Amino acid sequence: MFTLQRIETHTQEIKKSRFLAICGPVDDEQAARDFIAGHSDPAASHNCWAFRIGQVYRFSDDGEPSGTAGKPILQAIDGQSLDHIAVVVTRWFGGTLLGSGGLIRAYGGTAAMCLRAAEKTEVIETIGGTVVCEFSDLALIKARLAGLGVTIASETFTDTGAELALLVPKGLCRAASDTILDLSRGRAALMLDD
Repeated sequence: MFTLQRIETHTQEIKKSRFLAICGPVDDEQAARDFIAGHSDPAASHNCWAFRIGQVYRFSDDGEPSGTAGKPILQAIDGQSLDHIAVVVTRWFGGTLLGSGGLIRAYGGTAAMCLRAAEKTEVIETIGGTVVCEFSDLALIKARLAGLGVTIASETFTDTGAELALLVPKGLCRAASDTILDLSRGRAALMLDD
């Protein structure tokens, strides 16, 4: 699965109606809703949208005939195997009716062109975890975990060291755990979230 590296836009005119697609990466459902709210134009005729975050997805036709806007946008996302994505396609009505098929092609096509032009990055599934280590081990553990591709989400200092909240790529849990045990000579261990 892939996501986008940054926000992208694409505009096209179809039978005097102007369509603007804005797509971008989102971390969770609230971020998707914020993205949609932030990129919708209240002065436009319609702000249709879709998002996918893993198994969670939503879409809206925003007043267009049912199934002619939101669902084609979601199909454009799924058709390119994208995840953690939100797309808003705004339409300024130009006076010519497009019909159901025309709307499906316009919304889905504008979204697909925007997504195709966007620079993508692989989505790496992670598992949360925690490690508590002494100050003497902290710098080396942090450096080696970074080398493995483990993200340190937060760092809280204690009297004797630090507690690190980690995001560990799924396939590297064992390697991260072994690395922490080896570097700390058994004083620190990785505790993975359930």
